Amino acid sequence: MPSDQSTWLIAVPQDGDSEGLLPEITSKLPQHTTVAELGIPSFKTGTLDSLIALSEELPKQDAFFTATVAKIVDTLRNLLNNDPTKLVQHLLVNEGSVDDYVLRGWKWNDSRYGVQRSLREMVDVLNKEMASIDNVMKAKLNNYNIVKGSLVQMQRKKTGNLSVRSLVGIVSEEDVIQDSEYLETCLVAVPKILVKEWNLKYERLTNMVVPRSSSLVASDSEYTLFGVVIFKRVHDQFLQKCRENKFIVRDFTYSEEQIAKEGEELEVADTTEKELWTELLRLSRTNFSESFQILVHLKILRLIVESVLRYGLPSNYTGFAIRPEPKSTKKTFTVLTNHFSYLSPRSSGRAQKQNAADEFAGEYQSLMEQEFFDFVLYEVPWIVL
Repeated sequence: MPSDQSTWLIAVPQDGDSEGLLPEITSKLPQHTTVAELGIPSFKTGTLDSLIALSEELPKQDAFFTATVAKIVDTLRNLLNNDPTKLVQHLLVNEGSVDDYVLRGWKWNDSRYGVQRSLREMVDVLNKEMASIDNVMKAKLNNYNIVKGSLVQMQRKKTGNLSVRSLVGIVSEEDVIQDSEYLETCLVAVPKILVKEWNLKYERLTNMVVPRSSSLVASDSEYTLFGVVIFKRVHDQFLQKCRENKFIVRDFTYSEEQIAKEGEELEVADTTEKELWTELLRLSRTNFSESFQILVHLKILRLIVESVLRYGLPSNYTGFAIRPEPKSTKKTFTVLTNHFSYLSPRSSGRAQKQNAADEFAGEYQSLMEQEFFDFVLYEVPWIVL
């Protein structure tokens, strides 16, 4: 049974009163089930071999198209912080909802995909367009992620405790000795629980530590940052002794130029990220609309190919789309199964064909049939917000 989380696209042969089929079906279906006409065009079907080849290829194309649409939805979801209210404003097809596109008298876009082409040519056109969309989205998303990652890394330097975060903006010029031939200021992050121990030990960690030079620079909930003056010649030894005592010496050189450079880099990265975010959002919105339309057109081609293989020529079929009410999906499917039970001999390939080509198609269908319904049905998954 088809999913209760998808819209069903259905095709049946035009037998008898095709215009009265939709009202008849609608009257039998459960309440709150939406039914709409689906315009199925006629194409140059080509040879039986070409149809069989297409029937084998189309499921792969369908999976690729569906995955491409899903990736664009995921991109939009991530850009909009998974906000359903904002997401629904961007998941539009031709500026209307997805349901409106499929369930308001869908017609083949003849101006864009002229039916004078063969089925094979049309599949190639759709595949080329979807592949182009997928490649563009991959490139743009990758570019955005690189810039976003760089920005996050810069911002992360300004977060965290004093043992790991950037000291730019925390350490001032007055906190360090500069341009001294012999002396330097070491900045040491000391765990809060070890501050007393630091005050008792720092002068004796190595020789040549300037007495009473420890000064408080900054403090947070986990660490206290001290500046201590030592002779440059004992730097490595002092660093080793600090490690042994779980004091963390920060590698930091005060520089007005570096401070200005980091601020500028952060500002540029922030501006670039916002620009790329806006561009990717616009592109994702546009490409969702385009890719969803391409997906539905491919589904229609699958309906046509499968219908010709099941029911034979001429390729005149009535199509309709059904959005089932999830609670009554089983009843909806039962109504369809009972109504189209008369197609069972034709769809199973057991009926007598009028010519050799039709007979061969029936034999192929009975062996290779992928659908198990008396009518041809393919699903368009719902977009979950």
